[in-house]
Amino acid sequence: MKVVLIYAPGLRPLEIYQSIGVRAPPLGLAYIAAVLEGLGHKVSIIDASTMGYTAKATFRKAISENPDVIGISSVTPTVKSGYLIAKYIKEYDSSIPVIMGGPHVSALYNEALSTGYVDYVVIGEGEITTSELINYLERGTPDRKKIKGLAYIDDSKIVFTGRREFIKNLDILPKPARHLLPMDKYTVFNKPIKIIHIMASRGCPYGCIYCSTSYYWGRRYRIRSAKLVVDEIEEAMEKYNTNIVVFSDDELTLSKRWVLEFSKEVRERGLDITYSCGSRVNNVDREILNALKKSGCSIIYYGIESYNNRDLKLIRKGITVEQAIRAIKLTKEIGIEVTGSFILGFPWQTIDDMRKTVEFASKLNLDYAQFTVATPYPGTPLFNLARIFRLIEIWDWDLYTTVQPVMRGFKFTIKQLGKMLSWAYRNFYLRPQYLIKQILKGRLETMTDIVVSALKSIFPKLFKRSTEDRGPEYRSEDIAEIENMLYKFRRNNLEVRDTRVASSQYTL
Repeated sequence: MKVVLIYAPGLRPLEIYQSIGVRAPPLGLAYIAAVLEGLGHKVSIIDASTMGYTAKATFRKAISENPDVIGISSVTPTVKSGYLIAKYIKEYDSSIPVIMGGPHVSALYNEALSTGYVDYVVIGEGEITTSELINYLERGTPDRKKIKGLAYIDDSKIVFTGRREFIKNLDILPKPARHLLPMDKYTVFNKPIKIIHIMASRGCPYGCIYCSTSYYWGRRYRIRSAKLVVDEIEEAMEKYNTNIVVFSDDELTLSKRWVLEFSKEVRERGLDITYSCGSRVNNVDREILNALKKSGCSIIYYGIESYNNRDLKLIRKGITVEQAIRAIKLTKEIGIEVTGSFILGFPWQTIDDMRKTVEFASKLNLDYAQFTVATPYPGTPLFNLARIFRLIEIWDWDLYTTVQPVMRGFKFTIKQLGKMLSWAYRNFYLRPQYLIKQILKGRLETMTDIVVSALKSIFPKLFKRSTEDRGPEYRSEDIAEIENMLYKFRRNNLEVRDTRVASSQYTL
């Protein structure tokens, strides 16, 4: 079959990439595409988000390829454009099956199916479920009721076939189909630098209340063999003529044995790479950091989130402030740069808590800091908590970008939170001592770009946008129709399937 896979664009694309100009490939779709190609299907990927396509342009591009099936992947801030693309497809040819997947629709598959434009929702890890579904659409086998991880409408009723087990051995997956992606379009700090994005692991055992990772990919940590990961890096280096690698994993250092094996493999092959990765402050020691440094790690991203242990306990981060301080100090001693992420606006926080978090970030000797607002993504415990206490004031999924406040707290308003986020970037990046350090490193232009981009995202009305910037559908009647449809659905039928976190577990 001819399968077109779409990574949906944002209706407000300038906000999706937040403050550091990162455009990353949809590796999930690239893995699904590789599996489908291995089964003999003809596949193409439209990364509409990176290419800057509107929903209408994405639809036209997809239809031009004469597809038998169209799959659409989206996250919460792009899901409405995904629904809009599905609408255009069905109005053009209702016989084309439309499949949707991704964290948002996995949590709220009822919402997707209720639009009337989505035939199937693939829930969770998509490679096996999607391949079985495509085979069903082609041959009628296996019976779709037997395909785990699927939701669809049958006889006016929503059918959920049950959770599919996660792939235990990720080594069985083929390399992602990078040849279907616009590899020259992925950037960091909005610079046109060729980058190899790598996924080494899936799953997270920690279950932070704001993060969809452990609820989408599972609580069991699964990691590919170090040899296969290095094989993939080496092959991509030769094909795309670059040695810059970015690991998409939230946590690359959970297995010390794996880190040491990976470092050894890179060094024995003589690969000259420079890479960045994510880690947790409680999972690094001198031996791990030395191994990372020797194999080419230049910067580590730590999720620090707050200045106090009370917050870290409430969000189930599983770390302490003291561990964060030690890890950052040790990482800098080894010679690896550090980016720290901080979240403002957890429901129980005060304005003073947020201010102290920003001041804490400024004292940590970080090279970069990322500040975001607590955003209640569907499928996470924070979403359940926010619904229970009626804290969500904005239900426009477009604005769930982590830079636009959508949820008030018990002691602060949305407006106050927005001002705090703006102040956070100005306070961190415009400190005289920090600016002097960046001037010495030749990075002043990059730092300026970060601050300006952040402020544009937080307060878009302060920066004029042309009609072209907005995209032709930004104010269209179609958007209003989708909004109205979702409003009616939320009012009458909103279902949150992830009810594992009860309100009684929160003592605020």
